[in-house]
Parts: sequence; structure tokens; C-alpha cells
Amino acid sequence: MTRKEFLKRGCLYCLGLGLSSTAVETIFGRKAFAAKSDFSKAFPAMFYKKIDDSTVQCQLCPRGCTLSDGVRSFCRVREARGGELYTFAYGSVCSAHVDPIEKKPLFHFLPGSGAFSIATAGCNYRCKSCQNWQIAQIPPEDVNNRPMSPSEIADEALAARCRTIAYTYTEPVIFYEYMLATSKIARQRDIRNMCHSNGSFSPKALDGLTPYLDAANIDLKGFTQEFYEDYAAGYLDNVLGTLKTLKRDKVWLEITNLIIPTMNDDPAKIKEMCVWIYDNLGPDVPVHFSRFWPQYKLTGLYPTPVETLIKARETAMASGIRYSYIGNVPGHAGENTFCHNCQRIIIGRRGYTILENHVKEDGSCAFCSTKIPGVWS
Repeated sequence: MTRKEFLKRGCLYCLGLGLSSTAVETIFGRKAFAAKSDFSKAFPAMFYKKIDDSTVQCQLCPRGCTLSDGVRSFCRVREARGGELYTFAYGSVCSAHVDPIEKKPLFHFLPGSGAFSIATAGCNYRCKSCQNWQIAQIPPEDVNNRPMSPSEIADEALAARCRTIAYTYTEPVIFYEYMLATSKIARQRDIRNMCHSNGSFSPKALDGLTPYLDAANIDLKGFTQEFYEDYAAGYLDNVLGTLKTLKRDKVWLEITNLIIPTMNDDPAKIKEMCVWIYDNLGPDVPVHFSRFWPQYKLTGLYPTPVETLIKARETAMASGIRYSYIGNVPGHAGENTFCHNCQRIIIGRRGYTILENHVKEDGSCAFCSTKIPGVWS
């Protein structure tokens, strides 16, 4: 056994999931991801309109790529063929892991449980500090993949004793058809569904997904269109609309804001963002302020000062947001959940590990009986 394989297995057992060695090999075995898939056959895509006999416009996300035959979309996974649109993302998994749900991050959704996490290659953003750029900023035919049907994903999740399937690592919107089909099967098997997304769904696509989605963490990357355009080639207004729709449709929602020094760390804009969240989503949507570490195209910047994160959290709570967290600073008190009524620690954390949990199965604080917003059982 290599050191890498040993560490991967050890991480799973540390989660307390009790996976057999067979299950671990199924997820991480080298053979599973050893070969590139055959992309001569593609899956029919949803959400597009025909322009003429050889041209279509994709309507999955706000980018609205117009594609002639043989031309690939901005996200690298959709292509026009014979006046129809096809996706290369369906059924080809480039990454599959069992993660703690806290890694998504979700702090108010089945704490301490496992999430069977999958991704396909590609993304409809171009984030300059992309954490998973090796699979997100590349077409699916250029990475190793494992063919997995939606039913097989649900089988793997059950075998790994995961209560949730997470669509994550890259951008789930680009493998929408795959995520939707898997979500429907997961629901039939009493498995929850969550996605960690940049929020760049078209309204029609999002409306088709929310009936099968139990939770979401949306990256609210900044609070100006100028930043979105420069940093990610994205669309702020579309993300704000996604947040409203998820809240309206009663999908459990948490927000992550990665604070990048000199780029989106203006205290006035952070306050404006927090006020918008409170006014449009209410006080009970948790907001995670995450520490930036230099990577990908932003290796010349310095890590986010912890004091910046502390001030952002204080701003959120002063704006009326009851639950705000500091991410990527293991051991900081800002990782803990405090009851908004009695102010006692009700979930203590270090990194992704739960140290103590005082939220009852009915979602109330064990100390003062106040109802804590979230999904607890």
C-alpha cells in the first residue's frame, strides 16, 4: 500500500464511517480512475434552443453560449451536433470521496454525517484562485474518469453509510443532467442531496432542481459585478437570484465568502453584502467567511489576515445574521456554533471534527430549548 492510499483510507476511518476495505477500493482504487472515457458518444442536454439547423444556444446558465456544430461551450462540457446540444459530463466521474458534511461546508445540516461527494470535469467560471483547477479548468476528456450511473452513485453512497450525496469540487451546474438524475434516485432511497455551487443556474434550470435538493452552499464571491467579472468571469445578479430562489423553495442554504486580500476585502462592501443577506434571506442563513491561501493564478498574494475574518464575522452578526463562521482557521472559536439565545456553544468544532454537540434531535438547544435553524435529524 502506498503512503497516499494509506492516508486516504485513514481519513475515511477517522470519519467513523466504518467502511470496509472493499468499499474504500471502490471509491479510491487506482483502476477505477485509470483510463480516459470514450467521449465519441454524448448525452442529450437540457435547456437550449435551436437557432438554425446547425446552431443552438445553451440556456443552462446565464452565459448563454451560442454554438455551431462541433463548437464546445465555455464550460468545456457541452457541444452542438447536428443542431442539437449534448453534454460530455453525464456519467463520467473524475473525483469521488467520502467527506464530512462540514467540509462542504454545511454546519447546520446533519452534523457529523458523511457525504458521498462527486464531480465531473469542467466549470462555467474562471476563478483565479480555483482550488480544484486541475479538474475544474479542463475538459472532461483530458482527465481520468470512472463511468458511474446515477444508480451506482446511490449504491456507493449507501455502501459508505452516507446520508447525503454532495455535488461538489467543480461546478455542479455544468453536470446538471447527471446531478438531476442522481438526485431523483437518491430521494427514492432516502438519501439527501446537496450541492456546493457558484450559483450560476438559469432560473428555469434551478426551478427544475430544487424539488430534489435538500441543501446547498453557494459561493457569494464578492459584492460587485466588477469583482465577479475580473476574478471569475461570473454574474453577481444571477447568484443573488439563485440565493432568493433556494430560500423561497425551502432548500437549506448556507453561504461561503472567500475573502481575498486587496480584491474583495473592502469592509464597506462586506457590510453591504451582509445587509443584503439579512434583508433578502433573513437572519438564519449561516455565512462562512473563509480564509484565502495563495494558489492557482493568485500565488503572489498573501493569506487573508485572521483579523479581517474576525471583523467580517462581527459585521455579519451586527447586521442581524445569527450564525456566522470563520473557515480555514482550524481551532478558531469562529468554527463553533453558539446558540443565538443563550450564547453557549452548542456545536464545538476543530476543522471538520465535531468535538461536542448540544443540539437535540428536535433541533432545540439543550441548554435553553431555543429552536436552532437547520436540519438536524
